[in-house]
Amino acid sequence: MDLYEYQAKDLFHAHGVPVLPGRVVTTSAQARAAAEALGGTAVVKAQVKTGGRGKAGGVRLAGTPEEAQRAAAAILGMDIKGHTVHRVLVTPACDIVEEYYLSFVLDRTHRTFFAMASVQGGMDIEEVAARAPEALARVPVDPVSGVDAAKAAEIVQAAAFPAEVAQAVADTVLRLWDVFVAEDATLVEVNPLVRDPKGAVIALDGKVTLDDNAGFRHPDHAELADSAGQDPLEARAQARDLNYVKLDGQVGVIGNGAGLVMSTLDVVAYAGRAHGGMRPANFLDIGGGANAQVMADGLDIILGDPDVHSVFVNVFGGITACDQVAIGIVQALSILGDTAAKPLVVRLDGNNVTEGRRILAHAAHPLVTMVDTMDAAADKAAELAALTCAKGA
Repeated sequence: MDLYEYQAKDLFHAHGVPVLPGRVVTTSAQARAAAEALGGTAVVKAQVKTGGRGKAGGVRLAGTPEEAQRAAAAILGMDIKGHTVHRVLVTPACDIVEEYYLSFVLDRTHRTFFAMASVQGGMDIEEVAARAPEALARVPVDPVSGVDAAKAAEIVQAAAFPAEVAQAVADTVLRLWDVFVAEDATLVEVNPLVRDPKGAVIALDGKVTLDDNAGFRHPDHAELADSAGQDPLEARAQARDLNYVKLDGQVGVIGNGAGLVMSTLDVVAYAGRAHGGMRPANFLDIGGGANAQVMADGLDIILGDPDVHSVFVNVFGGITACDQVAIGIVQALSILGDTAAKPLVVRLDGNNVTEGRRILAHAAHPLVTMVDTMDAAADKAAELAALTCAKGA
């Protein structure tokens, strides 16, 4: 779960990371009142879960409460990379001498953690890594020993922080590590971490991603979920414990295993070039041990998406047997009845594939087309989506 900036900074404050006070508001009048309470000069910042707010005009300096009101009025309702701004954070303005970057991240490839730090903060870290890779220090962190004072000093030294702020940054490193571990995060990032004219080090921005798999240890994290801003289909999928992400295409995709689903998205996108640019409409991984009910739940979610014009079910049977997948498809279509009006292309292979294909053949549902190979199935799904789109035009 990605957090908004204000939520991330609340966690920072709870763990002793230095941040500025702020107020989250949803109207321009509230922004004016917040600026008055904070001393007049303020920064009004769009609260969206994406980068590039500043470039999009979603971060504005206001010299007076009246300017804060106008800034909030301009930002609220703004679209930033597909995210609509429903709230803004009003914080005091801060004089900045230098800007730094600091983060902890889960490195899935090497199954460990990394600290990343740079004295060139305040911009997209990808730009720093591409333009001057030597300016971004990457320090491995052992999951067992973690970060102590010595490791914090190593991170500070690797990034060549100025001597006058080295100790303050090291203290911040320790506190950010505390956030990372105590909150079960997969990412904790500060950009920029700044030095003000008095030499204080302050986290002016914050980004945190929490591990949903650790949610049972953090019942309070449920309060951080933004149900109002969540896609309704994603909310329905989450309620059924489905790993679903809404995309912007026309071909619904269901697979078992994240790797297979990712490959399926690529194959569908490639096949769609020959059929009017059809693209994947979602990512849905039913998992390695899914049963018929999970399959039925997944189809229910995807078939309920008005943007979907065909569905590609791509399953390689292992722990998930193909006959269970077939039973789930038949059950889902029976339950959905006339609301299931979109064609399904099914490719089954692996464990119990013969029985799975027999079940689908016996059901002989008019919406279901069985195809033996992944490439041919993707092509058929894209073709059917294009035909359905054309009929609806």
